[in-house]
Amino acid sequence: MERLKTKIPPVAVFVLFFVVINHICHELRDFSFNLPLNTLVFIVCFILSGLFGLAGVYEFKRAKTTVNPVKVHNASAVVDTGVFGYSRNPMYLALYLLLFGFAYWQQNLLAIVVSFGFILYMNRFQIVPEEQALERLFGQQYLDYKQRVRRWI
Repeated sequence: MERLKTKIPPVAVFVLFFVVINHICHELRDFSFNLPLNTLVFIVCFILSGLFGLAGVYEFKRAKTTVNPVKVHNASAVVDTGVFGYSRNPMYLALYLLLFGFAYWQQNLLAIVVSFGFILYMNRFQIVPEEQALERLFGQQYLDYKQRVRRWI
């Protein structure tokens, strides 16, 4: 399991979860229910996803540090401005919002539950190893940031 740490790009993990959720929605209809406001929930998740994702990329580019989550060791700054003042992982949050919104829109409870697996996977194999690398790179500056800002929201 250690080999998975920061090896699979988060977008690839997102695509895998999206495919699994889509499959569940089409093949396991016993978990389908009439959930309220499903289109509205999807639209809100979609818009928030775009805002969080683009804002995160913008702040990384502005700080002139790497956006590549597989090469954390190339980070040149602790980015704590903009959206990073509210979430340490706004781009991962953006991906999750898309998964959750899609699963909710499909009105499938199992798909919604599976969407939470994305959070579990990202915490274990991407975020914790990233944070360890950033602690080694930036020391107390990153530890202070972790104390001020939540991991997801």
